[in-house]
Amino acid sequence: MRLRSLMMVLGAAMLLLATGGPSSYAENDTMLTRDPTLQRGRGFIFPFSRITPQPQPPRAVPQRQRVAPVAPVAQQPRRAAPVVVRDDPVIPKVDVAHHLVVLGDSLGNLVADGLEEALNDRPDVAVLHRTKLDSGLVRSDFYDWPKAVGELLAGQTKITAATMMLGLNDRQAIREGETIHEPLSERWLELYRDRVDAIAAAFAAKRVPLIWVGLPPVQNARLSADFATLNDLYRQRVERAGGQYVDLWGAYVDAENRYTAMGPDVTGQTTRLRTADGIHFTKAGARKAAHFVDVLIRRLIERGPDQSLIALPVSPGTGAPTNPELQAGGIERMIDRMVSGVPELSGLATPLQSKPLAGPILPLSSLAATGERALIASIQDARGRGEAAAQLDRVFGEGVASEPRPGRIDDYRWPRGN
Repeated sequence: MRLRSLMMVLGAAMLLLATGGPSSYAENDTMLTRDPTLQRGRGFIFPFSRITPQPQPPRAVPQRQRVAPVAPVAQQPRRAAPVVVRDDPVIPKVDVAHHLVVLGDSLGNLVADGLEEALNDRPDVAVLHRTKLDSGLVRSDFYDWPKAVGELLAGQTKITAATMMLGLNDRQAIREGETIHEPLSERWLELYRDRVDAIAAAFAAKRVPLIWVGLPPVQNARLSADFATLNDLYRQRVERAGGQYVDLWGAYVDAENRYTAMGPDVTGQTTRLRTADGIHFTKAGARKAAHFVDVLIRRLIERGPDQSLIALPVSPGTGAPTNPELQAGGIERMIDRMVSGVPELSGLATPLQSKPLAGPILPLSSLAATGERALIASIQDARGRGEAAAQLDRVFGEGVASEPRPGRIDDYRWPRGN
């Protein structure tokens, strides 16, 4: 037993000497795992022999193929830039032939902006802003509108038409010497009317058409009522002087005639027309207000200078037209002068010579004098008293049909031969 153990120890020592120690064995084991042909589990390997690894042939490195150069392709012609069609037409530049002057306060200034947009397709029309913010006809010490209008008309610019819109700041007292008149009092309205007449008369004297734009309703109901009173005054005085008045009230109220900030614009779309203060216009609201003036301006321009609206001169004191034919009774006097040389017609019947106030009185149910019959008679009197009347009573009263007569449509008898 001991001998056998000794022989095993000697064998192990000889194995170590033969393989060069644990490092050589480990190296051989590593070579076995690297060589794919000598993997473990595919055959028996004699552990006592040193295995020399076979040299592996070098791996072939794939070479990159050279691609023959391709002939250059002819350069494609560059596409032309696409043509962009604009919605707004390109309007050629032309000389200005018509000058439209816009006067007034802050509301009038907004209308002037709307007119510039409305007349954008008419380069021959120039809109001149001559507005003054916070101005009116009451505080002439702040801005004297009659004086400013006189200086404007005396200038070198030939004005085709003028548009006026103010009154927003005129609910103030008017001072007359030492007396102060409350807004919209009787004397206050007289003084205010005179200032409106002075402006209208200045344009009428220069034969410049004047378009006066009325005030719109506002959110404050009391202020709206005062504006309605001023609008009536504007209409009366301006139309009396030969100008035109534009009413904006119905364009900024609802179905119940109350103020509304929303409403249809010039395209029919519902949008906001008034700002948050309940007084001024938005851009859409100003464009809508300018639409009503734009219609008159275009009509005035397209009619030409011979057919345009001409403001008639009026008397500075009374404001009445100076033309005799346009004064009270002037038309009748002109007709009398035209027919003064015409001979009187003779030989007419008496009823045609004078027109009575009422015609002859005719009774409706009773007999009139001189044997005349009444207009309304009984059925028996209308039918008469003969055989025909009796037959009518039988047919329509009793429902008895009359006997058919030969040849009549109700004769259904078969004709008999001879």
